[in-house]
Amino acid sequence: MDNRLIAIEDKALDALESKFVNLSEEDRFALLKRTLLSIESKITDGEINEIYTDIINLGKIDNFLRMSNIEDIMINNTKSTFVYDSKSGYVRVTDADFDSEGLDRVVKKLKLYSTNQIADGNILDVHMDGGSRANIVSSPKGYNVTIRNFSNKPLSILDLINLGELDYKIAARLWLYLDGFRIRPANILIGGIAASGKTTLLNSMLSFFRPDLRLVTIEETYELNTEIFENSVNLETNENMSLEDLIKAAMRMRADAIVVGEVRGAEAKDMLSVMNIGKMSISTIHASSARDVINRLSHSPMNVPEDIIPVIDAIVMLSRVHTRSGMNRRVVQVSEISGRETQILLSDLYRYDYKTGKSTDILPSVSYRDTISKAIGVEPSDIVAEERLRSVILSTLNELGKRSIAEISDSVQEYYDEPENLLNRIGLKDASPIIRI
Repeated sequence: MDNRLIAIEDKALDALESKFVNLSEEDRFALLKRTLLSIESKITDGEINEIYTDIINLGKIDNFLRMSNIEDIMINNTKSTFVYDSKSGYVRVTDADFDSEGLDRVVKKLKLYSTNQIADGNILDVHMDGGSRANIVSSPKGYNVTIRNFSNKPLSILDLINLGELDYKIAARLWLYLDGFRIRPANILIGGIAASGKTTLLNSMLSFFRPDLRLVTIEETYELNTEIFENSVNLETNENMSLEDLIKAAMRMRADAIVVGEVRGAEAKDMLSVMNIGKMSISTIHASSARDVINRLSHSPMNVPEDIIPVIDAIVMLSRVHTRSGMNRRVVQVSEISGRETQILLSDLYRYDYKTGKSTDILPSVSYRDTISKAIGVEPSDIVAEERLRSVILSTLNELGKRSIAEISDSVQEYYDEPENLLNRIGLKDASPIIRI
């Protein structure tokens, strides 16, 4: 663009900060056109189109946003630009470095979608089209921009199996946990270090919820995809509403299940209170092992009383591990809480073997299985058999190419409503559901 159009665009960007949030592309274009005409009445339709094309493009980093292997884009003011590749890790991108003017323009474009700001505008959170989010922090050396890149097609549980993150047996266990045969779904914490895939796994597990549940998700920044649920509410914190506030509000919203994006502080007590009154809850937590999860919960800043920690049924741990194919995410531990004596008792059902790089078989559930068998009046062996059947269902769906979140959700819902229909449709005519609720 020539200098005249650049100057007009700059004025429009200043006027439109935060105005593109929740607008369709058509409405955004109409709003931009009105704004540009108010700035320059003689601007042509061609020039308006040229400016619109430019402001929805982030220039040097735009291509990275469309690459599924790029998880994060990091602009360290005018010093350097890095991307985080899912296979090779951090990669320096010299041809995507910005000068001060170029970086200011990128930030102005991002501000079109800013949803909240704190610290007098020096920290901004931005929800971008396609689900990606940007964090912008101002410093004396310029803006520092970190973009968490989310795919338009989120990974399903079968995608994660195909990537080697877990196997069918673990996935079937997770299905049983979230189902609970309608009577007693499990309360789950998904733990792991940063960038271990906690939210990705949590998002994929939403396919296992029964569709008639009322679901409330609570996050600091929207990441979970609940489009498959009609009766769902997505809540996001801001400077006026904390995680604690929203968890308490969710308890008054007749929620059957409350999903908290991540617990870090005092809100953990409220989340376990939700579990303690019989509402299902699931969340992620930053930790390195199941025992570390317990230690974090019982100490500052969470300070959860140890006597209510056993309301958590299961802890699923994730980690990034080195394999022959590079850096990969793996489920490395599945544990159930079986009570409390001198300390919280953990029953390890699965551990990843770091030395061999191989998975071990997941052991039968004990604590949760027995809880369920009493709640619904069936033998523990029936629950084990049902879990085995669900593992076969997932494997068969994968073989049939039914791998998307929507396809898995539809199949799971069909199994809940008309199990024989689903089994016949996918070629398991000789199978039958073990437990009918």
